[in-house]
Amino acid sequence: MQEGINIFEQDFWSINDAMNRLLQGTHAKIILLIDREGQLITSTGDTSRMDTSSFATLSAADFAATSQLASLIGEREFSTLFHQGERENLYVSLVADRIILAVIFDNRTTLGLVRVKTKSTVAELEKIFRGIFNKVRRESGPRKEIDDDFTRMAEEEIDKLFGM
Repeated sequence: MQEGINIFEQDFWSINDAMNRLLQGTHAKIILLIDREGQLITSTGDTSRMDTSSFATLSAADFAATSQLASLIGEREFSTLFHQGERENLYVSLVADRIILAVIFDNRTTLGLVRVKTKSTVAELEKIFRGIFNKVRRESGPRKEIDDDFTRMAEEEIDKLFGM
């Protein structure tokens, strides 16, 4: 199980800008960014009539199931998925091996346009998320051990508190 994703404010705005450009460039209805654990990171578009929490959970489960199908046929993973409906379609891409980008669109656009625009957005998001992962790794690097002087002083203070 992976840890949650920490996003810094400047990175969040960069992610939102990329998603808004994708939304406008494709005329999609909704775009969601979801971690592989099924937690919604952010979304753009009109989500007022959608249970985004359930959508995020089911999208992650769908991606996990499809990953198992990929391994059964000898693939490491499928990096994109497409589901076609009568009125709406879903195009899903994997970003930086940890993030799911879901684009919901209808007949106002084409699958080809969504694929092309999503591919460039995924490349942009990958750079942002790799930067985030590197920042988090640096900040959570090796912790300095508590030195012996601090430990001795803390023990003395505890002894004083309890009259030992």
